[in-house]
Amino acid sequence: MSTVMAIGARTRVVGLSLAGVDVLVAEDPDAVRRAWRALPGTVGLVILTAEAADALGAAATAPAPSRPLTVVMPS
Repeated sequence: MSTVMAIGARTRVVGLSLAGVDVLVAEDPDAVRRAWRALPGTVGLVILTAEAADALGAAATAPAPSRPLTVVMPS
């Protein structure tokens, strides 16, 4: 079974944990990229803040069979 994770600034993602989402707090672009690289293989969906998506670039949010589905939160 796959899991859902969120990556971004604490103030934007911490509330998602109340819905069962695993949260990776990343306050700057380097932390976002480290969190992205550390995602376990069981992740099926990643929720990104707009800032986290910018840090990862378009390639990370483009559909690909080797990556989890991603969605970007509105600003």
